[in-house]
Amino acid sequence: MVIQRVSHASVTIDGSVHGSIKKGFLLLSGFTQSDTLEDVRKVAEKLSGLRIFEDEAGKMNLSLQDVGGEILSISQFTLYANCRKGRRPGFEEAAKPDISKPLYEAFNTMLRELGHHVEEGIFGADMKVELLNDGPVTIILESDRL
Repeated sequence: MVIQRVSHASVTIDGSVHGSIKKGFLLLSGFTQSDTLEDVRKVAEKLSGLRIFEDEAGKMNLSLQDVGGEILSISQFTLYANCRKGRRPGFEEAAKPDISKPLYEAFNTMLRELGHHVEEGIFGADMKVELLNDGPVTIILESDRL
């Protein structure tokens, strides 16, 4: 999972804006062959309380809920590209669609159940994502490290 703190973000599909947010997180959501619903739950809960917004003293001390932020979640299997050999990435570690699509949908549902407004791309679609990274702040969050 790649988390980008943004001032705004949007996803366009087939020339139309499909989802957009103001202040919040742009999530690039990828899953591996070994990820489970429990892994997805851990990431959703960690992300929900992650304090990476600045308080009045300029310290990263506030969570998404503290600032009334939103989430734009984009599925992205290319996060798990293997570039160790040759010049063309391999995607052996990325979960196949029959595994990753249900995990992506469950992840977004869990975020909503935690009280967040979540906009989404379309799983497997060709998407154009625009964002204004705030900071910039970009964080990688992996379930096997929680």
